[in-house]
Parts: sequence; structure tokens; C-alpha cells
Amino acid sequence: MAEDWMLVQPEAMIEEPESADLITSLRTLLGNEVTVYFLAHGYHWNVKGINFSQYHKFFQKIYEDIYSSIDPVAEWLRKLDVDADYQLMDFINNRDIQDFSVKPANAIQMLKNLYIAIYALEECTERCLVLATDADEQGLINFLAGRLDMLEKWEWQLKATFAETL
Repeated sequence: MAEDWMLVQPEAMIEEPESADLITSLRTLLGNEVTVYFLAHGYHWNVKGINFSQYHKFFQKIYEDIYSSIDPVAEWLRKLDVDADYQLMDFINNRDIQDFSVKPANAIQMLKNLYIAIYALEECTERCLVLATDADEQGLINFLAGRLDMLEKWEWQLKATFAETL
């Protein structure tokens, strides 16, 4: 029979849908990641000055890392049986990291702005981690913990880079 290959779960094994708070937080995380990705990528494109090459490469490492986390967050939303945002207005409407109102005048201001954005991204990731822990989503917990480690590294490196200007 063609259906023999299909596994049928007993009712007791079917999981409850995840909490609305976790889904909302993951949507916010996705919007925030897209925002920080574009910020870092824009700085990569537009940085100027005597240390252009170093900043250009540094911003590239950051935006590539952030980009690598966008797809897994979207896939986690799908695993929780909801659609992942994909239209720009959805990302904008679901984020809580806003664009900076003034374009940075120099690389140091870019570094500081990116530090602020990544710090906010870290806070959002921590909120998701708490909710994932409450929902006992071990795979999501592991992913978010790894993201937190990386975001803390970016914070440290950004702050160390502009520390002399404080």
C-alpha cells in the first residue's frame, strides 16, 4: 500500500502549538536581524577613511554572520507551523530596532551605531531564549545560545574598536 511508508503519531505524541509569545518574539527577532543585516551591509558599502579596508572587511564579517542567522529563524517559525515573513513591510512592522535618523558622518559613528543595534539584537535574542526555554524547544534553545555567543563577540569587538573615542 502506498501509505505504508507514512508514520502515524499517536494522539499522545502530537505536540501542542507553541505559545503566541514565542512566535511573536521570533517574528520580532527576524525583523531585527534583517534590520541589523542591512545596517552592517550599508556601512560596509559606505565606510570611508584611512582605515577603510579594515572597516570594510569588519562590517562584511558582521553582515555575513547576521545573514547566516536569518534563514534558521525563519525556519523555526515554519517548524512552529506559522509562515515566516518575507515582505519588507512585514520585517519593518515586526521589528523593534529602528533605523538611525541621521546617517553617520564617519566610521567611528558607524561602529557605535552598529554596537547599539547589535546590543538590541542581543536583548531580543535573549527574550526568545527565555520563551524557547519555557516551551522546552531544545533545538531552538541551542541555536539561540549560539547566536548570543556570537552577538556578544561582535559587541566586544565593536566596543574595543571605538573605545579610544569614548
